[in-house]
Formats: sequence, structure tokens, C-alpha cells
Amino acid sequence: MSSTQLTIRTDEATKTAIAQFAKKLGLSTSAFVMAATREAMENGRVTLSAPLEPTPYLKEIIEEAEQDIAEGKNIQTFDNPDDLVSHLRSL
Repeated sequence: MSSTQLTIRTDEATKTAIAQFAKKLGLSTSAFVMAATREAMENGRVTLSAPLEPTPYLKEIIEEAEQDIAEGKNIQTFDNPDDLVSHLRSL
């Protein structure tokens, strides 16, 4: 299939935001626009989303939890739900 150029007008902030969003999806701006156009034409809708990225705070908490698990710290197991409930009530 041969290609042709499509030109659209937008403000600089939108252009930058779309380029950044496309990059999060692993696409160029052109590939993003083509994907959105194809989906709109084929399905009558556009559904694209960027992968979720944890915040720096959440990354820190995850790292701490993984370290605690590796060291066996701050980990408690229960044999049954009643023991868990009793423990929680004692806090």
C-alpha cells in the first residue's frame, strides 16, 4: 500500500504531549496516529493506553518489601483465618 502525507494543525503543547504519549506506547507519533486512525476506521472507536508506571514512592515501598521478604523480616503467616483476625484485633 502506498502512503501519503496527512497534515494536521495543533498547538505546540498538544504536539509535545502526543509525542510523549506515543513514546510511552513504544510508537512514533506517526505510528500512533496511524494506529488510532486504523482502529477508528475498523471499529468505530479508539482505545489506547500507556503502561502503568509506579511512582517513585511506590517503587521505594516495593523495594523495601522485597528486601524484607528476602531477609524474612516483617513477615507473619497464619494457619487459618481466625488466627489472622485475632492478630489484627490485637493490634
